[in-house]
Amino acid sequence: MKKFWGGVLLVVLAGAILVPGVRSQESEKEAKAREAKLRTIHGSVIDREENPVPDSIVYLKNLRSQSVKTYIADSRATYRFSGLDPNADYEVYAEKGDASSAHRTVSNFDTRKDMELTLKLDKKKDTK
Repeated sequence: MKKFWGGVLLVVLAGAILVPGVRSQESEKEAKAREAKLRTIHGSVIDREENPVPDSIVYLKNLRSQSVKTYIADSRATYRFSGLDPNADYEVYAEKGDASSAHRTVSNFDTRKDMELTLKLDKKKDTK
C-alpha cells in the first residue's frame, strides 16, 4: 500500500513540475504569434531635391485612439515605428523647420506587416 501511494505522490509531483513548463511554452508561442501580427512602418525623410533630411520629426497618429508617437530621424534621415496594432488606421507625416510633408494614411485594410513610406518635405508647415 505504501508503494501505491508513493507512486501516486510521485506522479502528482511530476505533473505539478511539468505543467507550468508546458504553459510557459504555450505563452511564448502565443506571444510570438501576436508579435508576428504586429505592423512596422519605416522609411526616410527627403526634401524637394530628394536629399535626406536628418533630424526631421516624424509623427505617427493612431486614428482610433488619437495617440501620437514621434521619432526623430537619424543621421541617414530614416525612421521606424514598430509593434503597431494592425487593426488601427495611422496617419504619418514629417516636419523640419517650416517644411512639412503630406499626411499619409495607412489603412487597417492594408495587410502588409512591413510598410516603407518615403516622406517628402515640400510645403510650408500649416500653422493653426
